[in-house]
Amino acid sequence: MSLDNLWAGWRHEYVASATEAERIGDAEGCVFCRLAHSGEPDAGNGIVWRGPLAFAVLNAYPYSSGHLLVLPVRHVADLVDLAAHERSALWATAEAGIAALTTAYRPDGLNLGANLGRAAGAGIPRHLHLHVLPRWSGDTNFMTAVAGVRVMPEPLPTSWRRLHDAWPAT
Repeated sequence: MSLDNLWAGWRHEYVASATEAERIGDAEGCVFCRLAHSGEPDAGNGIVWRGPLAFAVLNAYPYSSGHLLVLPVRHVADLVDLAAHERSALWATAEAGIAALTTAYRPDGLNLGANLGRAAGAGIPRHLHLHVLPRWSGDTNFMTAVAGVRVMPEPLPTSWRRLHDAWPAT
């Protein structure tokens, strides 16, 4: 049996953008910490919603339109390091993200997951983040497998507007 490689070269920029400070856990060098304190939510910073303990931001390198990242504000790598009130806020933000995605996109399903650690696929392993993305029957196609690209049907500012407008009132 032979093993073929499918290259995802588009991910290189994302993985390479993680600084050495992020890899070793320095919160000052963490892109997620900079986002957490970057001002009010807007299409420019991609932050869809922010609370005192958790926030939701568009993934800059999405797998599908509307691909959200849900994060604690505090720089922490592992779920077990969150205080109970931070875990509650993180989960409530994920639930609100699911509601916004469902309203804005009417998907056939959703993926909710976390890559805990670099070996598990986390590009930025020192700041915990959950992925929440809408999925549709047949949303994968030959372009990813054959050409190594994803065809995104809308630009990030459009995704931001749709999700921001659909975010549940708190």
